[in-house]
Amino acid sequence: MSKPKVFEKPLGSKDYLPEAVAKLRNIEFRVLACMERWGYNQIITPTLEYYDTVGVASSTEDKKLFKLLDRHGKTLVLRSELTAPIARVASSLLKERAFPLRLSYHSNVFRSIEEEAGRDSEFFQTGVELIGDASSEADAEVVALAIASLQAAGVSTFKIALGHVGFLNGLFQETLEGCADAQQALKEHLLSRDYVGYREAIKGLKLSADVERELIGVLRLRGGDEICEQARMVTKHPIAQDAIRHLCEVYDVLKAYGVSEHVVIDLTMIGDFSYYTGMTFEGYAAELGFPVCSGGRYDNLLSQFGRPAPATGFALKTNRILEVTGKDGVEQPRRVLIAYEAEQREKALQLAISLRSQETAVAVTTQLLGNEPVSEAGYDEVIRLTAAE
Repeated sequence: MSKPKVFEKPLGSKDYLPEAVAKLRNIEFRVLACMERWGYNQIITPTLEYYDTVGVASSTEDKKLFKLLDRHGKTLVLRSELTAPIARVASSLLKERAFPLRLSYHSNVFRSIEEEAGRDSEFFQTGVELIGDASSEADAEVVALAIASLQAAGVSTFKIALGHVGFLNGLFQETLEGCADAQQALKEHLLSRDYVGYREAIKGLKLSADVERELIGVLRLRGGDEICEQARMVTKHPIAQDAIRHLCEVYDVLKAYGVSEHVVIDLTMIGDFSYYTGMTFEGYAAELGFPVCSGGRYDNLLSQFGRPAPATGFALKTNRILEVTGKDGVEQPRRVLIAYEAEQREKALQLAISLRSQETAVAVTTQLLGNEPVSEAGYDEVIRLTAAE
């Protein structure tokens, strides 16, 4: 294996130059301020977690975890998402706090990626967890907050696709009872948005014409609240019926929030079916083919940490939002250069201190005059203090 070159970075890592950092921080601050106005308090968890606790409980596939050993031989992981670490905290340090808990976060996360994937192995997430409330009101709250957060981040045109894992679970149990492998294969096609593969897989199962038509018809269950009634006619399985009832209650609450114009019910949208237990959603910006946010209900996670509780939440993919809003300018501070000769050092530095304390939108640089010429490029104002003054 060849030694990396001095300027090489690990696969999937990225340097952020000052202009990009300013935009990234601007997104972060505005979104966290939005979440705070909704009553969510920010939490910070460690970059490293134990594999046997948070790593195992995470929604991330094991092969995508970065693992290392501590000096005692215990396996650690770089956090791959924030939901499992927050569940750990909610079940330990916050175990005396009454439900519901409303927590927010912004952190970098790490996932090992395939070399040809072209994706980041380190990226940023900003999100919330609402723990201890199983109601449709809670699910609607996090969706409405996701919409408000995207708007705060500067994403102007987007859609939220709203689904529920229970609908497909019930439908598949009714039509493919005892065919666990076939059910999982169909879910994987839907998870990857491979609708062609989904149709071909159904045809390969040699089902009756009615059942085949019923399963393929799921692909048309996408739209507004009219989808609720259509879905109720597809299957009478109680799990599916409960899912539709809950999802339609969520949509009604979103109409009360006045944000339903941003929401599309999509019953092919199931999220990670091994992790989510109810409603799931993804947000898509008009300018980008990848989701800029995702979330849903995960009622089984906290029981793994000894404090069973329902929970729901979402995460914004801050890096992708930067791709959407990166062309937008960020208000820059007034840049002032104070160039001084040695005899005027005290006066110059005191002036710099004064300007920095009086104005919040100012960046003051000081420079001792010498043999080298002073570059005034990039400054809004240049103040020269010489011995003659």
